Order: sequence, then C-alpha cells, then structure tokens
Amino acid sequence: MTAFPRRIARVRPLSPAHPTEQFFVASDATDFGGAEGSTWTVVDSPFPGSPANASSLSRDGWQPGDQVREESLMFLAPSVPANVLGMAHNTGQSGRELPPQAFHKAATSVIGPGDAIELAPGMRRVDPEAELAIVIGTKARGLTAENARSAVLGFTIGNDVTCRDQQKSDELWISAKSQDTFTPAGPWIVTGLEESRLAVDVVHNGTPLRAASTADLGWNVDEILVYLTSFMTLHPGDLVLTGFPAECVPLAPGDTVVCRVEGIGELPNPVIASSWPGPTG
Repeated sequence: MTAFPRRIARVRPLSPAHPTEQFFVASDATDFGGAEGSTWTVVDSPFPGSPANASSLSRDGWQPGDQVREESLMFLAPSVPANVLGMAHNTGQSGRELPPQAFHKAATSVIGPGDAIELAPGMRRVDPEAELAIVIGTKARGLTAENARSAVLGFTIGNDVTCRDQQKSDELWISAKSQDTFTPAGPWIVTGLEESRLAVDVVHNGTPLRAASTADLGWNVDEILVYLTSFMTLHPGDLVLTGFPAECVPLAPGDTVVCRVEGIGELPNPVIASSWPGPTG
C-alpha cells in the first residue's frame, strides 16, 4: 500500500460509448467533498491480470492522464471480484474465543453506490451491515503476518445485507447473504489508510444509528488474510468484508440506507421491492 491516502474508483461516463464501458480514476485530494476532490485523473486498471477489471479502450477525454469531473461520471462498485468473503462472529473478544470462520457471498450480489437493494416477497427481516472491506490487489495464497499487507490494494465500504429468517433456516447462509443486490460496495477504494480504529455506522432514512469502531472487530485485517489464504487463493479485485460491530435496523421497500466508514466516506443505496419470487423452504 502507498504511504499516503489515495482514492481509486471504477467509473462509467454518463455518456458511455458502450453500455458496459468502465474506466479507473484516481484522486490524491485530501478533501473528498471539496472542489479539488471532485476532479479525478484517468489511470490504468489497478488490478493487473484481471480481465474483469480491465479498463475499456481509451477514447477522447478518457485516456490515462486525462482529468475528468465528478459530474461527468457515475461510480460503480470498486471492482468486479472473483470472490466476496465475509467473516462470521468477528466482534470483540467473544469473536476471538471462537475459531475464525468465513462465509462466501456470490460475486453476482455486488452492486454499486446508488443501486437499489431488492427485497423479495416473504422476507421478514433484512438487515444492513456496514463493514470495512479489504480490496485485494494481487494474487495471494499462504500469506503470513509479515507479508499479509502485500496483498492489500486498499479499503472500501461494504454492506453485508443479510436476510435473518433465511439465515436461521440455511446453515450455510447462502440464501441469506447471496441474494442479488445484497452486497453494495463503494464508492471508491482508499489506499494508505490506517484502518485499526475507524468509526463505522449505518444511517437509516436519515437517522444515524449507534456507531462502533473497527477496533471492536475480533480478528484484524492481517489475521483475516492469513486465515483466508491458508485454504484459498485470493485474486485481484476480491472483496473481504471484515465484520459488523455497530447497530442496524430492518430494511423495508422505500427506505434509504447509508453505510459509513471513517476515512472512506458514505455508501448510499435505496431499498425497493423485488419482482423476483420470494425465498422458498
């Protein structure tokens, strides 16, 4: 990771040459909300060797080194991951007293800032979970405490949306966590961030809920990466959600939920009713 905070985002021009066009942009501005922070520079993909995260063909105004204004683009999820992983029971000392345990979320559940979280009929309780998310920058297996950071590009915000009634009936949590739209992520990646004591919270329909800190996590970033790469390979663009220590409330169609992580920003998403059938079983 670089020694200074830098934002990297995956974006689409508001007037794309192709519906799936994507570019990567970067900003070194320290004031994310100021005039300087709304100007971005087009850069090469930060995920070398990942076809899913390759930039589109350069064109006029969208070539590496070109500057673009925020109002001319939309933010996408910060990567197209091969794997999305979360950590179970990862809060405080009680989490450390249990062996580390991960769960998989479908990569197809990832959406970007402003995209709608869809609730299917029959879902009785669906909770948002604001989490610090690790963005993997390089292929990694068998990491150690000494080199775990070599795999980290930076951090973003993840919302580990979870259907609690499905979680109770599905011991593997697949149906609870891998529904389409159940992993909002973004709005950008921040590199060079000291992540050990960052405030984390949820804002539900404009009301901030009780916040917590990444210091409340049971297993820290290095320990999580050592654990995960002891049995699987992580790939550039993969997302690892570290755990949710704060307060949440159930979601309903018509809601707006904003997940916040200090030093990164805000991840807003509306909530709507899905047209897909509800869960069975």
